[in-house]
Amino acid sequence: VKALLACEPLDLILSDDGLQHYRLARDLELVLIDAARGLGNRRCLPAGPLREPVERLQSVDGVLYNGALSDREDGFAFRLQPTALVNLHSGERQPVTYFPKGQQVHAVAGIGNPQRFFNTLETLHWQALPHAFADHAPYSAEVLNFTPSLPLVMTEKDAVKCRAFAQPDWWYLAVDAAPSPALAAWLDTQLMRPLPNRLLP
Repeated sequence: VKALLACEPLDLILSDDGLQHYRLARDLELVLIDAARGLGNRRCLPAGPLREPVERLQSVDGVLYNGALSDREDGFAFRLQPTALVNLHSGERQPVTYFPKGQQVHAVAGIGNPQRFFNTLETLHWQALPHAFADHAPYSAEVLNFTPSLPLVMTEKDAVKCRAFAQPDWWYLAVDAAPSPALAAWLDTQLMRPLPNRLLP
């Protein structure tokens, strides 16, 4: 944050995975939970999936449930809406209807819940041949050399690590967050609050 502020006059800084970095002051804390998997066994790493104990939810400003169909008593719903196919090799953008229904594709996901990505491709009526990798997995052209030869579709998070060796038929699925109306209204209110001019204690 200090390095950013030394380079640019910034009004807002978003920190992904910043909840546990207590030296970083914050004006708004949001917790993102996978609606399908919830809190797992409710234990912290390495015994479970959590980075903070469950009690930490009592002190945050808002809880967001990714993939939830509706808001809950303890949090807001939002979904990731597919918007386009982007070619890693050329940068070409195509609508999500670019592939015909029934198209087979190699599906690559190195995220916390790869199955969610594979399910999304199924909703687009493609036949996904799933290739799940660990979260933040490194990639190479050899690792992604699948057979049979088919178009390869991955998450945008994974695409960042693959552009240097991308093949002409490699694509990533661009998505936009679709918040519930209540979440959008709440967040607007939160962002309009006068924020203290501080980022580090």
